[in-house]
Amino acid sequence: MNQKHQEDLAHIRSMMERSSRFISLSGLSGVFAGLSALIGGIYVYELFKLNGIEYFTDEHVILSGSLVSELVWTGVIILVCAFVFGTFFTVRKSRKYNLPIWTSATKNMLLHLAIPLAAGGIFCLALIYHGYFGLVAPSTLIFYGLAVINAEKYTFTDIKYLGFSELILGCISLFYIGYGLIFWIIGFGILHIIYGLVAFKKYK
Repeated sequence: MNQKHQEDLAHIRSMMERSSRFISLSGLSGVFAGLSALIGGIYVYELFKLNGIEYFTDEHVILSGSLVSELVWTGVIILVCAFVFGTFFTVRKSRKYNLPIWTSATKNMLLHLAIPLAAGGIFCLALIYHGYFGLVAPSTLIFYGLAVINAEKYTFTDIKYLGFSELILGCISLFYIGYGLIFWIIGFGILHIIYGLVAFKKYK
């Protein structure tokens, strides 16, 4: 009898977990988002070289308007790719395990994720508008880390470690202005891939 009660309680806890947290998030989303960021980072590095900028030797770099525009569009394309991959693998996982996607937990997670991201996006646009290009990469890491931490309560708790890692990395990069691309690749590329692989193995 006690064993049956324990099984019932475990089943109830599982149902509550499913209803209160967005558990369709796939680790492969993080892996492919990270790969997108790595490819984008390499592209930006090559873009600098094409424009006569030696990233690791030029201390004072003046970016042209056309180069800034191309960098912004590169960031937008990476964001779109990450979103597409995230949606694809999430839908695939939900269908595989017969899990609902659009629930109150999903809405709460997206809302708590979107608020810091929207504020960060506006802040980064203001930095670009005023010519503070060196602060853009650290700011994206910091606001993204805050967004992930803010949304953690509505999805897997392990994701908070990714959020704190991004936040700490962004704060460190504030003291190494000019090397933002390296920190950006580490944060959005390598950390995403590591987290994605760990999450995929743990929650597959």
